[in-house]
Amino acid sequence: MSGKVGDNVFRASGLVKAAAAGRTGTVDWVTTVKTSSFTAVTAKGYFCNTTSGTITVSLPAGVAGSIISVADYARTWDSNAVTVTADGSEKIGGIAGSATLSTEGQSVTFVYIDGTEGWVNVQDSTSAVAASTYIVATGGTPCAGAECGDYKIHTFTGPGTLCIASLSCGPANNVVDYMVVAGGGGGGGYLGGGGAGGYRESVPSPAAWTGSPLANPGNARPVSVQGYPITIGAAGAAGGPPAGTQGGDGGTSTFSDITSAGGGGGAGNSAPTRPGRDGGSGGGASRAPGCATDGTAGAGNVPPVSPPQGSAGNTGYSDQATFTTGGAGGGATAAGAVGSPTTGGAGGTSSINATPTGRAGGGGGGSGQNPSSGGIGADGGGNGGRGSDSPSCHTGTAGGCNTGGGGGGGGGTNPADGAAGGSGIVIIRYRYTT
Repeated sequence: MSGKVGDNVFRASGLVKAAAAGRTGTVDWVTTVKTSSFTAVTAKGYFCNTTSGTITVSLPAGVAGSIISVADYARTWDSNAVTVTADGSEKIGGIAGSATLSTEGQSVTFVYIDGTEGWVNVQDSTSAVAASTYIVATGGTPCAGAECGDYKIHTFTGPGTLCIASLSCGPANNVVDYMVVAGGGGGGGYLGGGGAGGYRESVPSPAAWTGSPLANPGNARPVSVQGYPITIGAAGAAGGPPAGTQGGDGGTSTFSDITSAGGGGGAGNSAPTRPGRDGGSGGGASRAPGCATDGTAGAGNVPPVSPPQGSAGNTGYSDQATFTTGGAGGGATAAGAVGSPTTGGAGGTSSINATPTGRAGGGGGGSGQNPSSGGIGADGGGNGGRGSDSPSCHTGTAGGCNTGGGGGGGGGTNPADGAAGGSGIVIIRYRYTT
């Protein structure tokens, strides 16, 4: 079976007459299947099996008429791509860079023509192939990235890896923007709201979408062809009875060299546990009924980064007779509020995922005496528990999953359960077309 296209004759056996290149011959197919990266030899064809991971095929130095073929052995190139790299500064399809083969069942034959076009695909079972002018990456949800205009977006709600399969031939395009939010702190077992997880973000300069007030313009991270592990901070544990313990700190989230610290836990009931804990944002403090002063609020932006990743929690409030509220947890952009009810500190709203979304708000403080409402959480932060309608004690509500929100503090005259914080999230965004 054969067909003729211009001066090139293609046969199912792989016979190619490349008249323009001054070569006549076939590729001899290597029957040992390739499962790892290798350097190709001219006049050879290779079956590449990417079931276990990506493969890089390095082309030899180009000589007019040289020919190389590659084929998708297990029909897995759509999951794990093959990257084809030219020798030195030689070109693929007229572009000095690497080509990515990412179509299921694809097979391609390259012939080296000259220094202008370099290696040209003369037989492709699916589509034309040229070196990529932008990043090609997989990982997160969706794995190949959600398309938004000229950008792709990868969202990680659990641990994973951002795999960079190939780069742009222009170094300025080999960067990715990020939003890294840590896990929120848990609400305390008595009144103190949990602090939000640390919030760090970058946007292009000038901005291509609306970032949060904490977004760092022009701080996109450079990437290379490799895997970048992603860590998602766990939710801080709820504080609770019988001892009125502090809420647990949230877990750290990471991407590349960007680390966001977990939110600080909210305060508990006994004297040693009445301070809120430090963290990305600080946990709210508590106080004993009738006390004018008591626990101190947790500090935010711990450890310090610039721009700051979060704010402090706040102290509680008491009329020193019948009413007590716990301090609210700090949020990404504002400290927890003081008053009745106590409101969690505001988080940050960003459109990095193409939809304006608020994250990393502080948890509301719980209410002490009297059957009153607890504090209000902000931007994914949980609400505080309401006051006691004796003998009941009321729990707070949890921070939102994958928001980094702080958990609400427990309420009541006796130690009551706080609530867990919200887990973190990482979002990566980069240009992939013009």
